Amino acid sequence: MAQGEVMSTNMVVNYMQEQGINARLLSALDFMRTDKNAEPDTAYIREKLNAILDKEAGAQVYITQGFVCRNAYGEVDNLQRGGSDYSASLIGAAIGAEEIQIWTDIDGMHNNDPRVVDKTQPVHQLHFEEAAELAYFGAKILHPTCIQPAKYAGIPVRLLNTMDPEAEGTTISNTTEKGKIKAVAAKDNITAIKIKSSRMLLATGFLRKVFEIFESYQTSIDMVCTSEVGVSMSIDNPTHLKDIVAELKKYGTVTVDNDMCIICVVGDLDWSNVGFETLATEAMKNIPVRMISYGGSNYNISFLIRESDKKRALQSLSDTLFNNK
Repeated sequence: MAQGEVMSTNMVVNYMQEQGINARLLSALDFMRTDKNAEPDTAYIREKLNAILDKEAGAQVYITQGFVCRNAYGEVDNLQRGGSDYSASLIGAAIGAEEIQIWTDIDGMHNNDPRVVDKTQPVHQLHFEEAAELAYFGAKILHPTCIQPAKYAGIPVRLLNTMDPEAEGTTISNTTEKGKIKAVAAKDNITAIKIKSSRMLLATGFLRKVFEIFESYQTSIDMVCTSEVGVSMSIDNPTHLKDIVAELKKYGTVTVDNDMCIICVVGDLDWSNVGFETLATEAMKNIPVRMISYGGSNYNISFLIRESDKKRALQSLSDTLFNNK
């Protein structure tokens, strides 16, 4: 096999059989299906896949396609988010695997962005919630939802490096390492919106009305901070920003900050761990912070800053949290 040669699934099977490995090719279209809500039909996948494996028992390796599926109407479709990683997680959960392995081109999730920060290190163990937070807030190695089937099934996921197969990689499981901050990630292209209104004070339903505006334009909210007279939110999709701002002005004065960035610090950040949030805020002491979100999760504290301050913030967090500077 020539280096860099791209092989179809049939070619992979043929190559493995030439090497004396009993490999079988399974068509994902025979067992991978989504329901009428375009979500994986896990009961169908489990039933069909296990029936196929019973018929094909005896093989050492089973190979199939990722990403593709049939929808509830029998049409060829795809799993949308997560791609082949999502397929692997669904298949592992369906067969009750001992472990799901996802092979990439780096040795697992790093404790910071190696493209921006010096001296990053792989994180050897993460809780599923920690991995999801990192994926959502910028760690591109995984899609935030692709490991959910493994999480619900209680099956560990290992991220490994095809370029360095001996590397330990990152294991993601339902185990929390107590008293430890694990990693930092950043999400760019964020817009901050603040609505200030004296009418908000003691006004029942104010937040509901505000959130309904974002819902009507199918725009999700990342961070939320409230006070007695105002609320600040961040979004990552400015497509309907003009219309959203126009609607919000019915309820108060609206200000918008563009070119923002969310910095996410992930680890065992339960509020009972006295001083852990102080470590993160200490690292950010020289960075102008627009918003802070803490307490919504036991695994995350987030800072909204200007994109122009991103590199400085990430490096300072690495130096304080991981490099003992």
